[in-house]
Amino acid sequence: MTTEIPAQNPNENPIKFDSSLAHHMRPVIRAVRGFPVKATAPDGTEHQMLGLADARQVSERMVVTFPGFGVVIPLLDGTRDVDQIVQQVGRGLTRDMLEQFVAQLDGAGLILGPNYDAMVAEMRKAFDSQAILPPGTTAGVCDALLNGSEETKNIPEGPEREAAAARKLREYFDSMIAEALKDVADPALTSLPKAIVAPHLDYPRGGLNYAAIYGRLRVADRPDRVVILGTNHFGESTGVCGCDKGFSTALGACHLDEGMSNALKGKLGDALFANRFDHEREHSIELQIPWIQHVFGKDAQGNYPKVFAALVHDPVVANGESYDGRGVALQPFVDALKQAMSELPGRTLVICSADMSHVGPAFGDQRPLLGEDGTEQGEAAAQFRNSVFQTDDEMLGLVVQNKPAELVSSMAWQQNPTRWCSVGNIVAGLMVVEPKDIKLLRYGPVIDEQGTGMVTSVAMVMN
Repeated sequence: MTTEIPAQNPNENPIKFDSSLAHHMRPVIRAVRGFPVKATAPDGTEHQMLGLADARQVSERMVVTFPGFGVVIPLLDGTRDVDQIVQQVGRGLTRDMLEQFVAQLDGAGLILGPNYDAMVAEMRKAFDSQAILPPGTTAGVCDALLNGSEETKNIPEGPEREAAAARKLREYFDSMIAEALKDVADPALTSLPKAIVAPHLDYPRGGLNYAAIYGRLRVADRPDRVVILGTNHFGESTGVCGCDKGFSTALGACHLDEGMSNALKGKLGDALFANRFDHEREHSIELQIPWIQHVFGKDAQGNYPKVFAALVHDPVVANGESYDGRGVALQPFVDALKQAMSELPGRTLVICSADMSHVGPAFGDQRPLLGEDGTEQGEAAAQFRNSVFQTDDEMLGLVVQNKPAELVSSMAWQQNPTRWCSVGNIVAGLMVVEPKDIKLLRYGPVIDEQGTGMVTSVAMVMN
């Protein structure tokens, strides 16, 4: 039995299909992510719809369409015109339906064309116009904290609300630190380590692992600079991608360490910053910034530690080379960073902003994370979770033993079975600081409320 694609409800869209435009007649869809959306019809009935959004987060717009259009999306690769797509799909799809869908995608910047090009140009212009990137993900955290309190939810925008946001964020961090360290035997690091590993999960899910490492740094020596090595979730860079900006949060601004930035540019050239725009909406860097500000504070001149950020690609894909051979490879970056750290004055702390396994139906696995009753009971679910924990244990063992090459080769041989997303920055951190002692301070898996996805993360210290 075939499933027909119903006619779409017309949405307000400034772009209309134009058969004289090549990008309409042979549409090329960009990287999109799909997700279920519930929509209410005029008669009050609810329908499951398909939401489409920009996987690279250049466009903030989305398209909501019927699930049947899922079969159309893979065909939007520029090799077929709209008539060929209609003929190939069948299932009741008409040219008029497809034209409307293509126009919606174009209006949202989800296909290649002038509208998307204009979005990219505007984003890049805004990025290059500022020396310090404004809050993104952390602004949402502060809004949630303010709106969740009767005391602060009605404070209007302005200095008072900004001060309240900073206070709430510090209180939130302190509460997580108290919880994470309440029963540990070693709640403080008295000297600054060479490097740490912290999550880049959202704070509600990863907070205790953030707190387990950052809480221990409250009495440690203050670094002169912090190098944050993150994961490139949405960007276009095929190799290591540097950032020539500082970062701001509700707590203030961490300025760019220009000495480090200039040193690396001198050693690696402009290629390190060619895709700097990948940092515009990258959470793996920003989520570390308020923790740095909270635990290290300001110096006598009123400044937080300076930062330099870089997103490290996956060395499992091409053994450390860039994916296309044109980006900055892992080894040259490691060599340049090691040399720069040895030449620059003061103390440098390296932060590996890392999450590990990503498993469950939400990530394409066919095995359940929870039992049929929605709890962690059930043999099949328990076996699946335990297999993930065993893989993490084996891979983290290689990290603790300071074996970055073996970690890469093992991940490549097993084809990264649990989808570690941060092999690159962990390996880079190990290679750069060459630690003599590595400790796993805390390991934690978190499962979403629906039981569709589980992510693991750690708190680690390298000396």
